[in-house]
Amino acid sequence: MKEKTNDGQRKNKMIRSVRSWHRDIGFLMIGLTLIYALSGIVLIFRDTDFLKQEKQVTRSIEPGKQESELGAILRMRDFKVTKTDGDLLYFENGFYNQRTGELEYISKDLPVFLQKITGLHKAISGNKSHWINLIYGILLLFMALSAPFMFKSRTKMLRRGIYISTAGFVFVLIYLLL
Repeated sequence: MKEKTNDGQRKNKMIRSVRSWHRDIGFLMIGLTLIYALSGIVLIFRDTDFLKQEKQVTRSIEPGKQESELGAILRMRDFKVTKTDGDLLYFENGFYNQRTGELEYISKDLPVFLQKITGLHKAISGNKSHWINLIYGILLLFMALSAPFMFKSRTKMLRRGIYISTAGFVFVLIYLLL
């Protein structure tokens, strides 16, 4: 009989610990979630000029560059020369002088703060900020798995939460399959 009491006490202690971790990690994640939500919203509009600031850029590069090389130097996708006039190559928002190497164009970039948070959102494994993404992902996983422990077992609220969680999972699967 004593063993059952010890097992029950251990189980209650574990549940209390998980609830405590869930609460504390939840508060930590409020800040992380606000940043990631903001950067996610900004990234949705990355193919537009929404929130971007224009900046006139003048620089010199090596003369004699061809169209294919110029696109790589400028880091512009789908780079195309729209007009050629002697040594001048015109492209959207600028021009390049093949003889002198002079390059002028208008750059459209997000403000520095938004660049940094969207960079967090797009981090890859070689980037030092990938650790923040990894930790955030692990914490999200913990929050999802520990959520049922926040409710007493066999309650309506727990069953409802499980149904809603399942609906969210199924919704995403259906969306991905369509």
